[in-house]
Amino acid sequence: MGARDPFDFPRQWEADVVLSDGGTVHLRPITPDDAERLREFHGRLSERTRYFRYFGPYPRIPQRDLERFSTVDHYDRVALIALLGDDIVAVGRFDRLNHGDVPGQSAEVAFVVQDGHQGRGLGSILLEHLAAAAREVGLTRFEAEVLAENGQMVRVFRDAGYQVSRAFEESVLHLEFAIDPTDESVAVARAREQAAEARSVHNLLHPRSVAVIGASTDPTKIGHAVLKNLLEADFNGPVYPVNAEHRSVRGVRAYPTVLDIPDDVDLAVIAVPAASVDEVMDGCLAKGVKALVVVSSGYGETGPDGLSAERRLAAEARAHGMRVVGPNALGVINLDPKVRLNATLAPKLPSRGRTGFFSQSGALGTAILANAAGWGLGLSTFVSAGNRADVSGNDLLQYWETDPSTDVVLLYLESFGNPRKFARLARRLGRTKPIVAVKSGRHAVVPGLAATAAKVDEASVQALFEQAGVIRVDSLAQMFDTALLLAHQPLPTGKRVAVVGNSTAISLLAADTLLAQDLDLAGDPVDVGAQATPEEFAKAVKEALDRPDTDALVVVFVPPIAVPGSAYARAIKESAHRTKPIVSTFLAVEGIPDELKMPGKGSIPSYSSPERAVLALARAIRYARWRAAPQGNFTRPDGIDTERARSIVDNPVSERRLDDHTAIELLKCYGIDVVPFRMANSAEEAVEAASELGYPVAMKATSERLRHRTDLVGVRLDIAQPESVRAAYHDLAALSGKPGVYVQRMAPKGVSCVLGLQDDPSFGTLIWFGLSGLVSDLLGDRAYRAVPLTDTDAAELVAAPKAAPLLTGYRGDEPADLKALQELVLRLAALAEDLPEVRSLKLEPVLASAAGAFVSSARIVVGPPPSLHDAGPRRLR
Repeated sequence: MGARDPFDFPRQWEADVVLSDGGTVHLRPITPDDAERLREFHGRLSERTRYFRYFGPYPRIPQRDLERFSTVDHYDRVALIALLGDDIVAVGRFDRLNHGDVPGQSAEVAFVVQDGHQGRGLGSILLEHLAAAAREVGLTRFEAEVLAENGQMVRVFRDAGYQVSRAFEESVLHLEFAIDPTDESVAVARAREQAAEARSVHNLLHPRSVAVIGASTDPTKIGHAVLKNLLEADFNGPVYPVNAEHRSVRGVRAYPTVLDIPDDVDLAVIAVPAASVDEVMDGCLAKGVKALVVVSSGYGETGPDGLSAERRLAAEARAHGMRVVGPNALGVINLDPKVRLNATLAPKLPSRGRTGFFSQSGALGTAILANAAGWGLGLSTFVSAGNRADVSGNDLLQYWETDPSTDVVLLYLESFGNPRKFARLARRLGRTKPIVAVKSGRHAVVPGLAATAAKVDEASVQALFEQAGVIRVDSLAQMFDTALLLAHQPLPTGKRVAVVGNSTAISLLAADTLLAQDLDLAGDPVDVGAQATPEEFAKAVKEALDRPDTDALVVVFVPPIAVPGSAYARAIKESAHRTKPIVSTFLAVEGIPDELKMPGKGSIPSYSSPERAVLALARAIRYARWRAAPQGNFTRPDGIDTERARSIVDNPVSERRLDDHTAIELLKCYGIDVVPFRMANSAEEAVEAASELGYPVAMKATSERLRHRTDLVGVRLDIAQPESVRAAYHDLAALSGKPGVYVQRMAPKGVSCVLGLQDDPSFGTLIWFGLSGLVSDLLGDRAYRAVPLTDTDAAELVAAPKAAPLLTGYRGDEPADLKALQELVLRLAALAEDLPEVRSLKLEPVLASAAGAFVSSARIVVGPPPSLHDAGPRRLR
C-alpha cells in the first residue's frame, strides 16, 4: 500500500464509536477540508492541554502547520479525528519513523482531546483505531513522547493492554510498544466496549426527562398513545408534549418545537410522519437530546429509498452523540419503581420482574407484553427495536450482563445485525444469565436473503445456539413456558427427574415425555391416588425432593371433587425445596396460580399439560449442563503465516475457485498439508508421477462428480505396479471422457470424513464436520459450529455427528487420532477468522486413522467477504 490522495481515505477507518459515558462520536481520517475545523478545535483547548500536547504554549496553529496537520497521505502519515456534530473533539495521529531513506516499521503516535471531552475514553479509542490503521500499512510498533506530569495520557498507554517499555529523560517519558493485539489488549478493549455500550442503553432506559414529538390530541394517533402511556405509567420525571398547534395535550403543557422546551431532554419519542422526521431531528440535535425512540414507520420496511433515509437517520444521530431505537419501533419500557418508563404504544404492562425482553418486531410487541402480563411473567425492561437502525439485541445483551435487576433474557429475533458479535456476547452472558430466543425465518426466508442464504439444516442451527448457550424455542408460547421456570425456579444440577401425581395416566404422560427428552426417571412415578389428602400429597412431594437421586420434580395434579384444589396447592408450596426445581400441571392453570406464588424466587409455574411442563424443564436442564461444562480456551495453533495467506487471497472482487496449487499454498499457511499428488495427462506421466511419489498410490478422475462418489467409481486405490497405473489411467480417462488424472500417494487407511467452511447470512462463518458416506449424506449427519472456536468446541464438533462412534473404535476397530482431527478443525477455524474472503472451503476426504488426519483434496472459493465481522477496534456495527 502506498501514499493516497489526502481526500481519498480508507473507508474502513471510518466508524461510529460509543464512549465510556454512553455518548457517541464519529471517527474518520482527516482531510484538507478539515483545516478550519482543526483551527477552531485548537482554539478551544486550554493552555494546559496545549502544553501537554505540544510541550509548549503554542497558542495558535500557524498556517504552515495547519496545512501539514490536515494534509496526510494515509500511509506514512495518518490522522484520525473524532467529530461531535460538525466539531472536532479529539485528534490522533501517527508519523512513520524512517531510518535514513528506508521506511521503518515504527511510528510516533500522539493525540489530544478537547478539555470538556476528556475522561470519556476518547484517548483509548483513538489508540485502538490508530493501531489498527498502522497494522494495515505495515507498521509493527508505536513510540510516544509524553510529559511525565501528563498522568492521564500515560494511563491511556499503560492501561491499553500492550507491553510498554519506558525510558525517562528530564521531564519526558519515552514509550515504545508492539501494536499487534495481545490477549490482554483484546480483553481490555472488550471490557471497555461492554461498559460503554451498556452505559448507552442505561441512558436510554433511565431518562430524567422525556419529550413526545408529535404528541396528538387525537386518540387515534400514535403520538397520543405514547403520551397517554407515559403519563399513566407515572413516569418519574417531566414529560414534554411537542405539538405546534395546541398549548396542551392531555392536560400537560405543550411546546411548539423541542427547542422551546426550557429544560434538558434526555429521551425524545418521535411520532411524526417519516417525511417530517428530518426537520424534527435537526431540533433534537440542536437541543442535545441523548437518545431517540422513533415509532414512525415508512423507512427500511418500504424499500431502498426508505432504507437510505433510515441509514441517514442513524448516522446523523450517532454523529451528534445519540443512540436510536427504531424506526418503526414499539418503544421501550423500564419497570423500575425509580423510573416507571412506558415509552411505547402498548397500553397493557406486565408486573415488575427480573426478566429482560428484546423484540425486533414492533407488531408483535404489544401481544408479547399482553401475554407476559397474562402469564404472570414480570419484566425488568423491554425494548422493541423495529427496523434496528442502531440499537440492536447486541446492545441489550451488553446492558443486561451487568444489570442487577435482570436475571433472565428473552429475545425475539428476525435477523442478526452482527452474528459473530452476538455469539460472543451470548456465550459470555449465558454463563451467568440464561438467554431464551425465538428466531423466526426457520422456513420462510426474506427474499433479499434467498439468493445468498446457505442451506443449513435445522438441527445444525440448534447446535449453533447451544454453542453460545442460547435456549432456542419455536414459539412465543414455548418462550414463556421456559421463562417462567427460569425466572422462578433454581437451575437443575442433573437430569434425574421424579414424577409425583394423583393420576396414573397423566403421570405416565409426564414420564414418557421425560424419556423422549433423554432425561432420566428418578424411580417410578409416584401415584398418591385420587383420594389422597393435601397432607399426603405434600408428603410425597417432600419425600421425592429429599431423595439424593432427584435433581428436579414434575408434579401432576387433577383436582378431586370433594376438596378444593387451593388446599393442595398451599400444601405443595410449603413442602417445596429452594434448591431443586419443580414444574407442575396444576388445576389446568397456566402461569403461576396465587397459591403457588412465593416471595422472590421459588414460585411454582403451572402448565396446561405435563408435556409442556417437561419440555420447559428439559430446556432448563440442557442449559444448566452447558453452563456447568468447561468453557474451553480460544487457542490459535502454532506455525501460521497470516501475511502470506492474505497475499494469496488478495482482495477478490468476485467469487472464484482457487486452482489446486493455490489452494494447497493457502492451506500450508495454516499448517494444513494435503497428501502429495501430481496431475498426469498421459499414462506415462502417470507412471512417472507414481514413481516420484512412491508406491502404493491412488488415482482419481479429474471430475469431482466422479471422484467424490461414495461408490468410488472415479477412484482406484492401492496401486503398486506401473502396469496397474497405466491400466487405471486408461480406465479413468475413458470414464471422464477427457485425458488427465490425479496420482496421489496413498494415505494410511482410515475413516473417511469431510470438513468445511461456509458463510451463513444468519450466523457468519460456519465450520462443519461429518463422516463421508451415502447414509450420512441422506440424513444430513453433519455438525456445525460458528467461529471463533474454543478447543472444547472443536472436540464437541468432531464428536457431534451421529456416526461419530465410528471414529472411536466401533466394534473393535482401531480408534482414530481425535486430537489430530481437533487440531485440523482449529487450524481451519483460524483460517476462517483471518480470511473472511474465503466464502467456502471443503476438505474431502479427510482420512482419520490412528496415524493422524490426512487431507486428500481441497476445494476453496474466495470472494468479497459477505459477513459482518467481530474483529478490530471498537465500533458500532
